[in-house]
Amino acid sequence: MEVIKGGVTSPKGFSAAGVHAGLKKAKKDMALLVSAVPAASAAAFTTNKVKAAPVLWDMDILKGGKAQAVVINSGNANACTGEKGLEDAEETAAYAAGKLGLEKDMVYVSSTGVIGVPLDMAAIRHGIDMLVPALSADGSDAAEAILTTDTFVKEAAATAVIGGVKVTVAGMAKGSGMIHPNMATMLSYITTDAVISQPLLQKLLGTTVEDTFNMISVDGDTSTNDSVIVLANGMAGNAMIEEGCEGYEDFEEAFRFVLGELAKDIVKDGEGAGRFIEMTVSNALTKKDAKILARSVISSSLVKAAFFGADANWGRILCAMGYSGADFDPSLVDLSFSSPSGSMAVVKGGEPIPFDEGKAKKILLEKEVKVEADCHQGEASATAWGCDLTYDYVKINGDYRS
Repeated sequence: MEVIKGGVTSPKGFSAAGVHAGLKKAKKDMALLVSAVPAASAAAFTTNKVKAAPVLWDMDILKGGKAQAVVINSGNANACTGEKGLEDAEETAAYAAGKLGLEKDMVYVSSTGVIGVPLDMAAIRHGIDMLVPALSADGSDAAEAILTTDTFVKEAAATAVIGGVKVTVAGMAKGSGMIHPNMATMLSYITTDAVISQPLLQKLLGTTVEDTFNMISVDGDTSTNDSVIVLANGMAGNAMIEEGCEGYEDFEEAFRFVLGELAKDIVKDGEGAGRFIEMTVSNALTKKDAKILARSVISSSLVKAAFFGADANWGRILCAMGYSGADFDPSLVDLSFSSPSGSMAVVKGGEPIPFDEGKAKKILLEKEVKVEADCHQGEASATAWGCDLTYDYVKINGDYRS
């Protein structure tokens, strides 16, 4: 695998555009992603029982296993909008399909923004009219247009070699608030020019989401619109990727890298976030236990508040592990903190270790902090990513609609 600079249009045969259609007052608010040829598609969606109209539309598109375009709007989630919302999602796909010369069942639709407000379909149509002629190999405008409260665009790209042929995996994402495991609240679009079967692509997405997007948390809220959509158009011309084939591990590594980088960027851009927290649980009884423990810690509001204050309050971490429901023995746990300013053990065998509060404060004041909990019971490990909880989070979400 080789990490490259690029975004969602880096693989062969993909184009994108982003424009201001009028759904927001000034910022870009609509994007279009298109493959030059039909692509195998895979997807994962929110676990929230309240699913936005675009998610319901996309779940039907996924059943076909192929797609060629994605229309995305920000500023309006088209969620909790009843039958009209479903009609609007379908109309969006149909209108874009007509402009692109496709069937509507080849077009995914995504929306993000305020819940409970009907879409301005005149603006949607106007946006599509502008997007189609603006399509290009530069996906930066599209990556910007999908943002809501995000403060920076999120893109990643990597290459792999399959049987001597270089293939590219790339993506873009948005997400800042309403982020919680079991799909973090976000939209993410992954593209690749690799030749791969739809069933294997779906399987790979499912396992990778479990270790990336399902291991991040900002605020404990899971939204109505979470979606990860993958398009594989096969234009690299490699031999069909199969599990165990030459280069499969390289491709899987590139795929996991792209999703992992996007997931971490979402947390780093958490609403009001000041610190990025990486929580690793090692030597747990099972992988499931390790994941539950790590996720419980980064989801705890008290832990997040402690990191905001750079307070080495390790008791909150053990407490969050204790109520997680995972199987572990607290009397065996070691805890430590580390950052560019150093490292420090604070618990050994479930008991406190005297430590220098000043040094601990210096470690925890860094922008990125790592926490490790060694369970000393097995060989399984997992890592989750979160951020601190700040005053700004409340400010941002206190007037989100205004």
